[in-house]
Amino acid sequence: MLRLGPLAAAGRLLPAGPRLEPPRPAGGRVSFLRCWPPRLPGPVGDGRPLSQQVRAAADSAGGGGGRGLALKTPKGTRDHPPAHVALRDHLLAAVVACFKRHGAAAIDTPVLELRLQTPPLRAPVLPIPSFQWLSSCSERAVVFAMATMQVPFARYLAMNKITNMKRYHVAKVYRRDSPATTRGRYREFYQCDFDIAGQCDPMIPDAECLKIVHEILSDLQLGDFLIKVNDRRILNGVFAICGVPESKFITTCSTVDKLDKVPWEEVKSEMVEEKGLSPEAADYIGEYVQLHGGLDLVERLLQDPKLSQNKLAKEGLGDMKLLFEYLTLFGITGQISFDLSLARGLDYYTGVIFEAVLLQQENDHVEEPVSVGSVAGGGRYDGLVGMFDPKGRKVPCVGVSIGIERIFSILEQRVKAEMLYKKDPKLLKQLQYCEDTGIPLAAIVGEQELTDGVVKLRDVARREEVDIPREKLVDEIRRRLEP
Repeated sequence: MLRLGPLAAAGRLLPAGPRLEPPRPAGGRVSFLRCWPPRLPGPVGDGRPLSQQVRAAADSAGGGGGRGLALKTPKGTRDHPPAHVALRDHLLAAVVACFKRHGAAAIDTPVLELRLQTPPLRAPVLPIPSFQWLSSCSERAVVFAMATMQVPFARYLAMNKITNMKRYHVAKVYRRDSPATTRGRYREFYQCDFDIAGQCDPMIPDAECLKIVHEILSDLQLGDFLIKVNDRRILNGVFAICGVPESKFITTCSTVDKLDKVPWEEVKSEMVEEKGLSPEAADYIGEYVQLHGGLDLVERLLQDPKLSQNKLAKEGLGDMKLLFEYLTLFGITGQISFDLSLARGLDYYTGVIFEAVLLQQENDHVEEPVSVGSVAGGGRYDGLVGMFDPKGRKVPCVGVSIGIERIFSILEQRVKAEMLYKKDPKLLKQLQYCEDTGIPLAAIVGEQELTDGVVKLRDVARREEVDIPREKLVDEIRRRLEP
């Protein structure tokens, strides 16, 4: 029998907890070395009272006395002050209102799932344990945090034997890969999901998901946007006619998905040097995956002498044509692009896939707008529920996730500016107002600055000033305000 001793927290002793006994299998003996106590990943202490450990860590970080300890949140996470929470609540309310308009009901599932019952899905960004521990020593049942809510939703459907449902779910999820906070990519983040499960007429639920994305991005007035659509069956058909072995479909798919970030030459190089494809096969793939357009492109590919002979590609192109007909009825084809480079990382998608990106015009000489980041994505995953069901019964599903953190970061970066509305304000009083209210930067324009064509930019906290050419002022402010 094992009893946990008293815990010293912040110099105060807390009462000892209840007696904890290791699980005993029937008729057997327990090996304490193998099974008890449960081991947590990473160090959990050195046996000293917690107050002593904290003090020692502070001394180590600050050189003694604990005064140099820098308080911060874990990498990829952040605190939200009241103003941020108010903005996020506003965004969430707009998203949820759209979900409800389309008849979805809210559900909630645990952020943790049992690893032993989760299908061994493969994908570059597939949810893998963000943190884990032994929840049951006798069963070795490892639990882990999910980076997607579609996998728990599939488990929920299979466990409760539900075959038809339209649901939404708003919750925090977690990812293990490296965060990029300047682009709104965090390890802990909110996700807003809308999914339709059940047998429906072809492409109607898929079109509704795209309509929802269009409504939300239009309501939030984020600027110009584009919704890219593709179909995994079309991509797999392209790979097949280009001579890619079926065993390399998923890895080739992940390489193609990089086309929106790097030039084709780099994508081709990865296909040949890392994925083992021949240069001829890579060039053949490039002829297809660099295509994008609308219904006219779908019609053209349906007449392609090789692609039209592939069963999977023909099915995908037929559904894509039907999808565009529905989108035309919705009146949203102006923001839809059939893009063969869109692949999406998760390998459980089986049909239509889509991703919404915000656009910006780099300068007056660029006719075609460029993407500044994905703000929504999703697709059809008809086989995922069957992976959980003991009898393998499938429930067709399609859904979309709204990247609320990415949208929040974009709105947050829109610079707020104000002027001190007082009669004949003195410069020192204006600067003092900036310090009192926490304004980080002050732009000062006087007669000399007008003559020189510059703006004096002052770092309020450091009380440092620098002259910035007027045409570079916006970029400099953005650079300084980046998190």
